[in-house]
Amino acid sequence: MINKYHRTLHILEFKRPSDRNKDFLRVKEDEANEQHRSIIEALTAAAPEWTFEQINFVAGRRGAVVEDDFYNKLEKLSVQAGERDEIMLAHVHRICEAQDTVMRSY
Repeated sequence: MINKYHRTLHILEFKRPSDRNKDFLRVKEDEANEQHRSIIEALTAAAPEWTFEQINFVAGRRGAVVEDDFYNKLEKLSVQAGERDEIMLAHVHRICEAQDTVMRSY
């Protein structure tokens, strides 16, 4: 997501870890940040006047979404408060649809 006026670029990453582990959010955040560290470093070197930030959205395979984390990330993206609930609902709905597809494939 690019904001030319504030010279910021948000790199969005979506992860689906196993949510059996209570630390699934932290583990996947760390993994995603490490995965894209070199890209962000290269962008920062190429355009030092810009700010580059990675935002990771993590949803567990069994549909787990950490609400506070999800809402905080939408806020970072300047999503209006009235739209956040709709986005969360659509996100969870898509996770459930994907899980249903996987289950039916067995």
